[in-house]
Amino acid sequence: MSDQAPDSLIPYDEIVQEALRAVVGRVLGEVEAAGGLPGEHHFYITFKTQGAGVDIPRHLVERFPDEMTIVIQNRFWELRVKPDGFEVGLSFNQVPAKLIIPFAAVTGFVDPAVNFALQFQAQVDDAEEDTEHSSAGNDSPIEPVEDGSNVVSVDFTRKK
Repeated sequence: MSDQAPDSLIPYDEIVQEALRAVVGRVLGEVEAAGGLPGEHHFYITFKTQGAGVDIPRHLVERFPDEMTIVIQNRFWELRVKPDGFEVGLSFNQVPAKLIIPFAAVTGFVDPAVNFALQFQAQVDDAEEDTEHSSAGNDSPIEPVEDGSNVVSVDFTRKK
């Protein structure tokens, strides 16, 4: 018996990634339907600023050339969730901006109110996969998840 797992003809890693992104979509869809966040819930969403279909103001791409984290909490507007992504209005240094973010560009979702977090690989081309990137950041820092009991981390490496 071999210690090496056989190559799968079923793309399990892609299926799991899609399922995780569907969680983000469903949660944001419920917030959209309710017209706001329930209780103390709020979200930190990290995404690739250069991802396919991402549409954010140029000054944000210049400030965050690889990844950035946005906060959906008190001051957001026009949250619209679609099957492949979402758009939302946020303010950066008192300047309003509309962001369009496909779920495929999202690399992290955290709800610190309940210590829930999802992390996954961004869907990128093979050429982009090997590039280094700086840490994500935005106007509000990410709160660390204390105990990690509700953290799901999926890190698949692509076979070449």
